[in-house]
Amino acid sequence: MSATVRSAAHPGWLVFRSFSLVALATGCVVLACLFILAIQLSTIWRAREVRLHEAGDAAANVSQAVAQHAYDTLKEVDTLLLGLVERGDILGPSDVDRSRLQALLSSRVAELPQLQAIIVYADDDRVLISSGSGMPAYADSAGNEYLGHHRQHSELQPYIGMGAGKQANGDSTIGVSRRINLPDGRFGGVVLATVRLDYFRKFYEEFSIGEQGAILMQSAAGRIVLKRPFDGDLPEIETRPSPFFSQALAAVTIKETRASQGQDGKSRIISYRKITKYPLVVATALSQDEALKGWRSDGCLQIAALSALILLIGFLGCRMIRQLTSRLIIEEEFKESSDELKESNQLLTHLALQDGLTGLANRRSFDDALLVEFSRAQRAGNSLGLMMIDVDFFKQYNDIYGHVAGDECLKKIARVVATGMRRAGDLAARYGGEEMVLLLPGSDIDGAVSLAETIRHGIENIGVSHIGSPLCKVTASIGVAVFSLIKMETMAVTLLNAADHALYKAKASGRNNVCTCDSREKKFSRTNAVEINENWCQEYVGQADARPEH
Repeated sequence: MSATVRSAAHPGWLVFRSFSLVALATGCVVLACLFILAIQLSTIWRAREVRLHEAGDAAANVSQAVAQHAYDTLKEVDTLLLGLVERGDILGPSDVDRSRLQALLSSRVAELPQLQAIIVYADDDRVLISSGSGMPAYADSAGNEYLGHHRQHSELQPYIGMGAGKQANGDSTIGVSRRINLPDGRFGGVVLATVRLDYFRKFYEEFSIGEQGAILMQSAAGRIVLKRPFDGDLPEIETRPSPFFSQALAAVTIKETRASQGQDGKSRIISYRKITKYPLVVATALSQDEALKGWRSDGCLQIAALSALILLIGFLGCRMIRQLTSRLIIEEEFKESSDELKESNQLLTHLALQDGLTGLANRRSFDDALLVEFSRAQRAGNSLGLMMIDVDFFKQYNDIYGHVAGDECLKKIARVVATGMRRAGDLAARYGGEEMVLLLPGSDIDGAVSLAETIRHGIENIGVSHIGSPLCKVTASIGVAVFSLIKMETMAVTLLNAADHALYKAKASGRNNVCTCDSREKKFSRTNAVEINENWCQEYVGQADARPEH
């Protein structure tokens, strides 16, 4: 019974359909609003990720700038110390030389604003020379750490310590020292330069890190050398020695940006950077809440605007639904009839042109395409290639594993064969049973063989187990035929027969290979196989030889 007849017999059915369509339309409006909401929320969330990424980049840039500043500062001092160490008279100067060396040290301290003093210690802990006119009050206590370190370490590398701490003038320092060796290589003393931490503080103050941000310089032993905030407490960031710091100090350079949440419940974005050539690590921490402050305000405005837009869409949608309600019955009936016809046509087309198991074109579709492409090749004088593919020992596969497994195997092989459709006009089809074909308009023999080898390797590489095959896996044999000079009297079936003959020659030659047949000369060739008798095709055509079992 048609929809019109049903409607006449049951008027309430149309009313039900009308309300169903109204509900559907209402649902569409709601879904549209939800879709817009989802997109906007996704945009807002992506904006959040962008803000966090920018904050991470900012933290990394600050760490890089601080690390580079520390490197440049310490490098200048270390270069000065290296020049002093290489002097031959640094440990045993005369009174005249002592005055000259002291003047030299004083001038070097004056040239470098980060320097506070330079002190030369003998191996017996005596202060030999100082950049000042007198010996600094902290000279004896400051030398203990550096003399002890260089006595125990013979390598000629700079050592960074804590200087003499807070001095009488209020300055805090860190020390950079180098070992002085005697001519015989024994320990001779230490030259120490104290660097003002205030020099670093002024540089740190130039960065905008927020109220909850921090900048930290830490030694290899986990000792904090300098921090910002200078007088307050550090945020809860990782400062103790850990495997990370061991890794950082062992590398030439390392950079890591990560989110961390301390015991105070606040999340921070932390970037670490190793100071090149020196056992120091810089850490920059930025508050995640401060980084997202602007994003939250923008997000609230966007959500408010989005809510207004959704309300407007909902209002307009409701009005449209009410206006269309009177036309729904007629439109629905028409749509129902149209949809039924369309679905039937689609189903028929699908059944007529597509193989239900493999999803490839079916035999009918292939036959039609072969005639069309063959005629086109005749008119244009172009080449036309055909590839026939047969699964090796497939009957045995079905006998061993069952037809259900055989169907699954054919589906996998069909997907590989479908990859051969690389140009417009190419067609892959299931020819029958385990046989498949690939039509290649405009392909020459070399291109067709190359593609056949690719497909053969692809089928072999699927790796489907097959104990009934000598290779213990599923393989395929492929026959290739190409018409390069097509004559008007030649029929399409000739090309098909040539490819079929080449296929069975591939079977007879050991399977899992590609054989070709020049359709004009009736000659066969085989790739990756033994030499084939060129007269086989002539003997084969027109006679019913025994073909190898699939």
